[in-house]
Amino acid sequence: MFFFSVNVFPQKNIKNLQSKIDQVLSDEFFNSTIASVSVYDLTSGEYLYQKNTDLLLRPASNLKILTTTAGLLFLGPDYNFTTSLYYTGQISGGILLGDLYIVGGFDPLLTTNDLDTLIIGLKQAGIKNIVGNIYGDVSSKDSLFWGAGWMWDDDPSTDAPYLSPLTINENSVKIICRPGEVDSLVRVELIPNSNYYSFKNKAITIAADSSKIKVTRGWISRKNNISVSGYLSQNAEPDTNAINLYDPAKYFLSLFTETLFRNHILFNGSIDTAKLKGNSYLIGLCKHRLSEAIDPLLKDSDNLYSELLLYTLAKEFYGEPANAENGVKMVDSLITLIGKNPKNYRIVDGSGVSHYNLITSDLIIEVLKYLYYNKPDFYNLIYKSFPVAGVDGTLDERMIGTSAENNVHAKTGTLSGVSCLSGYVTAKNDHTLAFSIMIQNYITKSKIAKSFEDEICNVLANYK
Repeated sequence: MFFFSVNVFPQKNIKNLQSKIDQVLSDEFFNSTIASVSVYDLTSGEYLYQKNTDLLLRPASNLKILTTTAGLLFLGPDYNFTTSLYYTGQISGGILLGDLYIVGGFDPLLTTNDLDTLIIGLKQAGIKNIVGNIYGDVSSKDSLFWGAGWMWDDDPSTDAPYLSPLTINENSVKIICRPGEVDSLVRVELIPNSNYYSFKNKAITIAADSSKIKVTRGWISRKNNISVSGYLSQNAEPDTNAINLYDPAKYFLSLFTETLFRNHILFNGSIDTAKLKGNSYLIGLCKHRLSEAIDPLLKDSDNLYSELLLYTLAKEFYGEPANAENGVKMVDSLITLIGKNPKNYRIVDGSGVSHYNLITSDLIIEVLKYLYYNKPDFYNLIYKSFPVAGVDGTLDERMIGTSAENNVHAKTGTLSGVSCLSGYVTAKNDHTLAFSIMIQNYITKSKIAKSFEDEICNVLANYK
């Protein structure tokens, strides 16, 4: 009679998985590049693989996992980002003899379409003429428009949005270029159309099957003068770009006044920023729930969403004006809650844009474990909002044709010389695995680092 230990085959499978990951990491690419990998079997409750898991590395957008978890934990998914409209003075005969104040509420979801909602109160009050000024109250935030350690030359990318509690259209403008007649100017559409920015088009439609469109603005001088140059093939599909805009509060106020005019409400005053006065009256509100922001924050890796969430945490728990340092204190509270010491890491923003951030793959795994075991509702929300391999978000073109496709739910993270991927995957044995891969200090294109992440994910997906 033969007796077999019940652990023989599982241990053999674990060794096999470890060997396969080691083989991926044996590539000469890693002779000069750091890799940290941690894999935890949530179903069986054991680590399957660990390499360099205590090294402090830059998380890039993997930091959004911590910011999102802290937001859900301490604010709750039903927390409302609220933008408020107040007036001073008095209303008489359809005329507001006073000023309007719009108080920013760090709402990343607010768009031009929401402005009609905001002015419903004005219309219900019968206001047809505003004899006064319009002010944006941005006093709930400090005056720093970027995070610590953000790169000046990331401007005017939407990856480096200007930060303000009064936010609209993700503080950016979309530019769509379509071919015209050959040798004529490309047809350009700006969304939204506004007088807040100027625009110059130098792009030409060409007959050749080649396109190169450049969209920028006077970002060094912090001017919102947009220019389009280059060329677009007559047979090309529309070329869509987006750039950030300087001074988002003024952008908001400009779009707001333009909305007033479209609603036949006269206004001839000036716009500026100022703190709300005490003798004011609430007349309009626009709200969006935090749960609505999780999908774009994680799936699209939107930096503005995560930064505004960090400032919201700071405002709600430490008061106004909110600053990044106080927001990070709430992320530190999460780290303490899961049994780690926040003093062992450096976090300076909410999005991971800063190269100052330093955390470990071990910390990310602990957050993923905490969600799975202790906060199933938040786990389900985050799991569904993570990009899905080969399907959507920042993973829509990755792992296609492998066992990881439509299986891996994970957050990407990319900076110069940095690529990270952390999340969940279902193995062949139906176990749910949490993993974190952090690759640092390479000078090649990030596509190469991402290919190794994809290989490891495929190994995990095939684990039995």
